[in-house]
Amino acid sequence: MAVKDRDRFSTATRIRVLGEQTAARVYRSQTKRQARRSRLTGRAALLALVMCSLIVALAYPMREYVSQRAEVDDLQREQRQARQRVERLRDQKARWQDDAYAEQQIRKRLHYVMPGETGFIVVDPHAARQSRADLGAADRPWYSNVWDGVDKADASDQ
Repeated sequence: MAVKDRDRFSTATRIRVLGEQTAARVYRSQTKRQARRSRLTGRAALLALVMCSLIVALAYPMREYVSQRAEVDDLQREQRQARQRVERLRDQKARWQDDAYAEQQIRKRLHYVMPGETGFIVVDPHAARQSRADLGAADRPWYSNVWDGVDKADASDQ
């Protein structure tokens, strides 16, 4: 029995010793952390405060500067586009000063013909097909047209 008590006692002693060692390690690590925290001096804190205040003080003017530069770039782009449009309009005005160009445009746009000429208008063949399809719908009763519309609407959903 004495041997068992001695083993039990020695195990308890070992556990107690391990606990003390662990506590010593924890205490050492805490003192090291506290030593690291204490390295922040008043000068460093003041420097950090000054840097933060400079950053805050310069943030708004820098943002305004960037937005104004973007606005200036947009205005310059619009100015270039306006100049190009003015040049195109000047070219078009110069073309309209030419009698041959004016005559060509009058013939094309207004379908004018010179005396002695015969004017023709070519009808788009696709437009004729569409008008024939519309006439076919007019020949049927109204309820057939309504039902076809419902069928087309139903088919478009699928």
